[in-house]
Amino acid sequence: MNDWFAYNILGLPQRAAVGAKPIDDLMVWIHYLMLVLFIGWVIYFLYVLWRFNARRSAKASYQGSQSSVPKYVELAIVAVEAVLLLGIAIPLWGKNVRDFPNVDKSTLVQVVAQQFAWNVRYAGPDGKFGQQEMKLVTENNVFGVDPADPAGKDDIQILNEIHVPVDKPVIIYLSSKDVIHSLKLVAMRTTQDAIPGLRIPFSFTPNKIGRFQIVCAQLCGGGHSAMAGGFVVVQSQSDFDAWIKSKTPGATSFE
Repeated sequence: MNDWFAYNILGLPQRAAVGAKPIDDLMVWIHYLMLVLFIGWVIYFLYVLWRFNARRSAKASYQGSQSSVPKYVELAIVAVEAVLLLGIAIPLWGKNVRDFPNVDKSTLVQVVAQQFAWNVRYAGPDGKFGQQEMKLVTENNVFGVDPADPAGKDDIQILNEIHVPVDKPVIIYLSSKDVIHSLKLVAMRTTQDAIPGLRIPFSFTPNKIGRFQIVCAQLCGGGHSAMAGGFVVVQSQSDFDAWIKSKTPGATSFE
């Protein structure tokens, strides 16, 4: 029932990550509550139009309503919202924090947002990221990679595409070069703000092969809409390994 409502009424896009369904279920339950409130308020509005029509109530009453119904309705709404928050939303957040994947068993990706693109970096065949220094960040060295560090010689940098293998946890270390952005992976039901000066880790586990859009969920300037030009490409492990090998070590690709 929840899935039918999510896809046919709310028009949510396909899910492509482990743990995405509880997010959809939470959104559906919130919309159930909103639907009940909408119907209730419409009925109350129509009742007020009928009850206090000038032909029925020519003389104003200064006593006011003595009914306790509004109080009980408000308490009921608060109770339902508390259940949604304390019973679903917070435990779901806690589970995501508690079950953060092991770095050694995950695909590691660095992403630096900028106006108006996503810079993406992978460790090369040696499995090690080259060292970084903030003072080395330039227009052509967005990640501030130290050119003297041998580990960075084979690192891979691309633009606007995040390639990941299916059924394996992904940890993204997210930052921003300029203003606040927000990396939103709609199909994975995950969003994380990109804050200048901070490197924030977040994770997801893709479970469906395909190409899924990246959007920026934070208004970041006049070219904000261009931030929707990025994609997460979920591949089989063998295809992902072949893609990594196809990149020229140390080069920057805009494919």
